[in-house]
Amino acid sequence: MRKKTLLLIGLVALIAVVGALAVSTPCLAGKLEEAIAQTPKGTGPGEINADAPKGFMGIPGGPKPFWFWGILWGVWVGWIFSTVGAFGGIMAGVGHITVFGLADYGRTFKTTSPVLNKLLTDSIRTSNQYLVGLSALISSITYYRLGRLVLPLGVALAIGGIAGAYLIPMLTAGKISLSSYIGYFGLIVLVIGCFLFYDTTPKGQEKKKAAKAAAKAFEDSVKKKGTAGAGAVEDLSGVKVTSIGLTKVTFTFFGVEFSFNPIWPVVGGFVIAAISAFIGVGGGFLYVPFLTSVTALPMYIVAGTSALAVFISMITSIFTFMFVKGTPIDFMFVGAELVGIAIGSIVGPITSKYIPDIWLKRLFVLLAVYVGIGYTTKGFLGYSVFPGM
Repeated sequence: MRKKTLLLIGLVALIAVVGALAVSTPCLAGKLEEAIAQTPKGTGPGEINADAPKGFMGIPGGPKPFWFWGILWGVWVGWIFSTVGAFGGIMAGVGHITVFGLADYGRTFKTTSPVLNKLLTDSIRTSNQYLVGLSALISSITYYRLGRLVLPLGVALAIGGIAGAYLIPMLTAGKISLSSYIGYFGLIVLVIGCFLFYDTTPKGQEKKKAAKAAAKAFEDSVKKKGTAGAGAVEDLSGVKVTSIGLTKVTFTFFGVEFSFNPIWPVVGGFVIAAISAFIGVGGGFLYVPFLTSVTALPMYIVAGTSALAVFISMITSIFTFMFVKGTPIDFMFVGAELVGIAIGSIVGPITSKYIPDIWLKRLFVLLAVYVGIGYTTKGFLGYSVFPGM
């Protein structure tokens, strides 16, 4: 019954977004057409060639990413998010900014058409969140079924996240240039990556004895039951909530007890959702350090708990960007990416149990440092010190 309820909530939320989308699409298209009309015409950088084939979002001469590459990139984004519980939005951003060339194209309009430049920035931010939102929904359901989601903690994070996910799009939509966006995107990712790197050092691990004990118990159980068939995973002893109060919630994971004060996740959820909405990602890259460091949870239950909080904030942020601030996106291409997201998000929770807890964190750190330095230098210096950025 609980599984069906969670699935129903997710489906209702998605239906609400799609319904609002059907009503709002003409308005969004009108805003884009107005920005295109105000852009100088020609064949040079920062100009629009009206005779060129339509590309991204129907802009003449714009990039036109092949839909199949969108599916493949979506598989990667869905897998990394559902495995680590983070970095889905970061990888979605890497795809839209660099892999598919949308940011370099948008930056050409910085002086010739600032409105179009900022509209493309908001479109990338919102597109990232669509990908993360679907992955978060699928991951939340899967981890809940596997007993690896702390529902009260995820809900507390989501409550704070709703306010942050609404406030930032309201304040920043239409005001951030692509260069500034890329620079802040990289800087925030780099700071979090460095913080989590410290978390993987012996000194950082000293304070996480309970998390390490629970992680080891989970790994040992997986090894013992690895030959019992696919259905054995559902029989593993997962999260068990033992008490819920206004100032303390207690639960166990593989016999190890954890507790938290729900006030702090609400506050943390607000801050995290605000930052992640600003750079157009899900916030998992912030939720993961918060859950592993502040609440000292093992990575095996962090991913699912983070996914639930991300899903709620994504619904809020997408709605605000699109239906309050009128941000358009390319639904044809994003739709192809969502197909890949669905595939990767189903595979991720199944494969994550075979990757040691510490290596999940190190994978996160490696990606954070590379992307963080690459985009910080590209945004603020005009070029990236790393290839592929």
